[in-house]
Amino acid sequence: MDLFAGCGGITLGFATAGFELVASVESDPWAAQSHGANFAAISRGRNRQAHNNPYDINCEDPSSIFRDLGIDGPVDEQVDVLVGGPPCQAFARVGRAKLRHEAHRREEDDADVAFLVDGRVNLWQRYLHYVRETKPLALLMENVPDILNHGGKNVAETVSEHLRREGYRVRYTLLNASWFGVPQTRERMFLVGVHEDLDEDVVFPSPTHYSVLPAGYEGTRATARKLINAMHADAEHSHCWIGDPLEEDGLPPATTAGQAFADLPPIYALDMLESGRIARGRKDPSEPVGYTSATPTTPWSKLMRKWPNFGATDYTTGHVIRYLPRDYKIFRMMEEGWQYPEVWRFVEEKRRQLMDSRWESGEDKAASTLQAQAFVREWTLPYDPGKFPNKWWKLYRDRPSRTLLAHLGKDSYSHIHYDDEQARTISVREAARLQSFPDGFVLRGSMNPAFKQIGNAVPPLVAYAIAMEMRSMIGCRPAVDIRHELLSLDRRPDPATERGVEKCGF
Repeated sequence: MDLFAGCGGITLGFATAGFELVASVESDPWAAQSHGANFAAISRGRNRQAHNNPYDINCEDPSSIFRDLGIDGPVDEQVDVLVGGPPCQAFARVGRAKLRHEAHRREEDDADVAFLVDGRVNLWQRYLHYVRETKPLALLMENVPDILNHGGKNVAETVSEHLRREGYRVRYTLLNASWFGVPQTRERMFLVGVHEDLDEDVVFPSPTHYSVLPAGYEGTRATARKLINAMHADAEHSHCWIGDPLEEDGLPPATTAGQAFADLPPIYALDMLESGRIARGRKDPSEPVGYTSATPTTPWSKLMRKWPNFGATDYTTGHVIRYLPRDYKIFRMMEEGWQYPEVWRFVEEKRRQLMDSRWESGEDKAASTLQAQAFVREWTLPYDPGKFPNKWWKLYRDRPSRTLLAHLGKDSYSHIHYDDEQARTISVREAARLQSFPDGFVLRGSMNPAFKQIGNAVPPLVAYAIAMEMRSMIGCRPAVDIRHELLSLDRRPDPATERGVEKCGF
């Protein structure tokens, strides 16, 4: 059962590992429809259409959801594994400023600590309620690293304490998606529990790739480790630490953006703008598009095109982009890795140079003034570079992408395509590939809801890695690992994970 399911990142990982979907709980209508579109046909219950329904976890219990789905029998005998990621916005540091701003606008007394009193902070308690109701053999919770220090409180440890009282052995750690082949340096907290009656240890999956993380990640991980050690030096705690996988461990390097986008046709935004083939208005993520190669050209494109039950043969969907007529020309001139401050300085200097060369004395002043005003609008970026340093970013071709966020649903400047000639932000399908959603996975709604669903999701390949470990924890038979064939991964155990697992034992 998948709580806070979104469009189904965790569900896809677990379904691919052989688990059967019982039910999902998701309040966003478009995300719920995407989830149903992909999983209703392979789920339980007489009324599979109900898998498309949005459910508010604050208002629904497992029993009412099971009734809607036509699932009979005791509630506590339906679910072997409970999974879910409570909304992370209230925990994430990037969202705290917005919460404060909105609270001040409403003139609330506790506006300065709005992130501490946001109602979403306590949704983990509803997760615990579902644990008590369904009594699963094992469970998984995902969230942002900042859940380890929410106003000085380690919420993950609080959850662990409650779960231990319910009879579960629990461990949580930080895992980076790039360690598991995902072309994205997404760092998240994963908490795994297994019921003590099974007498099994909690084991996290072995990293399959090594990745050189950007400098900011090293600082975040060091801070988290220091905090954990300080808070729990003299007390029982559930945290474990998995060391970064290294090149000398014999692992392949992380998947790059260039490898991730292989076989998807180029989209030349400036050419489309000039010819009138792109305009403002709704973009349809269900629009089909063919590949540039009859067979996959990289291991990642092979995985995306041949993922079991979600592969694609001759075409995929969702390769659509935003209409940004002012900025295509700027995207073309950006260098890989540039963020907003570099772009802003470049545009300011470019405008000055162009103004100096085009508007000289002696021209018709009236015409010149109007032209100059229009020109300035076309060469001015509206945001303060001191306040929005991460608003723009151009991908590196030969590195993983940085983290995709739900903000993709509002704009995509955080992920600008590395190819100068294409001069655009990434498409919906490219975002899906960076998140490890295969090419046969469909998204309901227009472009904005589709981007939001992708940014909110747990990478399916990370969920799959955890699900494969969980199979053994609850006594399932061994299963064929799709990564061996589709990603050509070595089957031998890797030393990096052996170091980490030893530190997580009971």
